[in-house]
Amino acid sequence: MKTFRIGQIVPSSNTTMETEIPTMLRAREAVEAERFTFHSSRMRMKHVTKEELARMDGDSGRCALELSDARVDVLGYACLVAIMSMGRGYHRQSEQRLHALTLENGAPAPVVTSAGALIDGLKTLGARKIAVLTPYMKPLTALVVDYIEHEGFEVQDAVSLEIQDNLAVGARDPRAPIELSKKLNTANCDAVVLSACVQMPSLASIQPVQDRIGLPVVSAAVCTVHSMLTSLGLKPLVPNAGALLSGAYARTEALAS
Repeated sequence: MKTFRIGQIVPSSNTTMETEIPTMLRAREAVEAERFTFHSSRMRMKHVTKEELARMDGDSGRCALELSDARVDVLGYACLVAIMSMGRGYHRQSEQRLHALTLENGAPAPVVTSAGALIDGLKTLGARKIAVLTPYMKPLTALVVDYIEHEGFEVQDAVSLEIQDNLAVGARDPRAPIELSKKLNTANCDAVVLSACVQMPSLASIQPVQDRIGLPVVSAAVCTVHSMLTSLGLKPLVPNAGALLSGAYARTEALAS
């Protein structure tokens, strides 16, 4: 039985990724042999503004080095909007830079960003037209929509909750997206992104919304777990976490699409 060390670079005010990621992987442990431990390093951020996100991103290298000191097996950058607000396609640059730091530190680890994972997850599902729910202010949601569309998707609808305080985002009811999803126009969509933010709790809503609308439903956190597992060569299977983590999809499909 092998144990994998899961590393996360987490905004200092994020309270969700260190709960949802372990929750999903603990659920996986009930049906698969592998075991996981969880390790984090934090970069300062309190308010979700473009300026504060840019300052925070500048601290990600230090966090990557700290986690590589612990010899983590995979490293996740747990802030979607920080990456997307830095410009189109920035997740590739970030992943390459942070991986290079782990390599230089003598502890090479694959690097997953939640932004890149969302793109890969949607490609894996074969989705092209999507609807998106975010907690962001409308200008940041517009940046996220532009980023996603630049990667080849059509965002048919986007709902912004306009919450700027990151702690307030993390304090939301994880089942709130069940009702909020009814505000999204999902006609002609191939998939729904129930939380395009790793701080907005949504795990408890993924399967219920998917069951109701009959479309694949993901979140940034769900996609991050999918990318982490496939980068480790493990079956991307988590019970009751939506289609992407049903075990039916592998990273090779994402790269081919």
